[in-house]
Amino acid sequence: MTIAGTLSSVLAQAATSAPVVSGDVREFLVKIAYAISAIFFVFGLKMLSSPRTARRGNLVAAIGMALAVFVTLASEPNIGLPVIIAGFMVGGLIGLIAAKKVPMTGMPEMVALFNGSGGLASAVVAAAEYWKVADFSEHMLDSRIAIALTLLIGMVTFTGSVVAYAKLAGKQIGGVRLGNPITFPLQHLLNVVIILAVILLAVAVAMNPAAQWANILIILIAALLGVLITIPIGGADMPVVVSLLNSYSGLAACAAGFVLKNNGLIISGSLVGASGLILTMIMCKAMNRSLLNVMAGGFGQDVAAAGGTSVEGKTVRQMDAEEAAMVLEACQKVFIIPGYGMAVAQAQHAVAEMAGLLAAKGVEVKYGVHPVAGRMPGHMNVLLAEANVPYEQLADLGLNSEMDQCDAALIIGANDVVNPDARRSDSQIAGMPIFDVDKARTVMVCKRSLNPGFAGIQNPLFFLENTVMLFGDAKKMVSSIVSELKES
Repeated sequence: MTIAGTLSSVLAQAATSAPVVSGDVREFLVKIAYAISAIFFVFGLKMLSSPRTARRGNLVAAIGMALAVFVTLASEPNIGLPVIIAGFMVGGLIGLIAAKKVPMTGMPEMVALFNGSGGLASAVVAAAEYWKVADFSEHMLDSRIAIALTLLIGMVTFTGSVVAYAKLAGKQIGGVRLGNPITFPLQHLLNVVIILAVILLAVAVAMNPAAQWANILIILIAALLGVLITIPIGGADMPVVVSLLNSYSGLAACAAGFVLKNNGLIISGSLVGASGLILTMIMCKAMNRSLLNVMAGGFGQDVAAAGGTSVEGKTVRQMDAEEAAMVLEACQKVFIIPGYGMAVAQAQHAVAEMAGLLAAKGVEVKYGVHPVAGRMPGHMNVLLAEANVPYEQLADLGLNSEMDQCDAALIIGANDVVNPDARRSDSQIAGMPIFDVDKARTVMVCKRSLNPGFAGIQNPLFFLENTVMLFGDAKKMVSSIVSELKES
């Protein structure tokens, strides 16, 4: 922080009418400051890879961004500070209100809107840079290409993120649930035609910088493309799409950096774009799906309402909170597998309290966190961290190696990530890595109903002989189990 403060002080003085350093030295110092910011970004991203260090990683990355922003402002002598300060205040107020008011269940929707805001901001910067000159021939060839790319990626990110928000929030248009895949004939061919049209428009701008109509069409067509590539995505694939849109927002910022010739924006945007794409590929691997297959859409349904607690021709075994508490406290090993249902019910604190009581009784408790559980990357990790669950109790799919030693696998609001049908070659989710909870001695599923998950297929786990259902709201059910454990 001392280095950052010294650089900022020198840069601030360099921006005055009596500079203490030459322009070349000032430019060198700016580049050094951006390099230091990049180091903060890299270390921050590294820390974000583990729940134990994620909070510190977020802070480290934020410090890097704050340094980059301050250096940029200090190195520009003619910048309109009142406008910048007003932007800081308005944006900061919006962010503060969102952070305080948005519940944990709304985090995926908020992340989608943040991605969209980043894409829109980049597109606005590119448009402003293009139209700020009187003579369009002032734009060099590289600037024209960068402007066209920023408009394309930024608008695709913006409208795609708005659609993702609507899907995650369960919005409807004309009685049609947007959470379900929306497809029509020749949809993918239309997308290809639109992409080719944008390429031709970008070539037109590169050849004739005064072709304002081409940039306007790029904005409109890119906005349409963002909608078209997102509407066919089903609920099961939304975590992947949110991650991909995050990558797009980074790429848009990177392209905007080339427009502004700002190294800090190029570095930070490329890091966000690359890390988002890597996370997207990791999540695709976790579902045994290719990114192309995910983007083709049509997979998974968004279930509107809770269904029944019985299925004709199949036996469902039920258990109440008192019986569940008796089974759990008699166990030696209990594995808890959380899913989106835990987020909806806001049951993470009750679950953490239950796990603490079981641990106090000598029960070994672990949490199985699937990479695509929930509706955004790391959704379950965020919830469990909020409930102060010890990091040592968190496990990934490696937990399967101990599953045959597990006395009770407690599924809380999860569905597809524990569906044994994934091991069948003819299943719709064939090959998807899952938690093999059916190998545990007892499987306890806390769920409102027997409705299918985001993939839209029935889960045979619910009807196995070693499975019992705990029907009802997850928070109420787990709280009842906690009460029983305290009385025993």
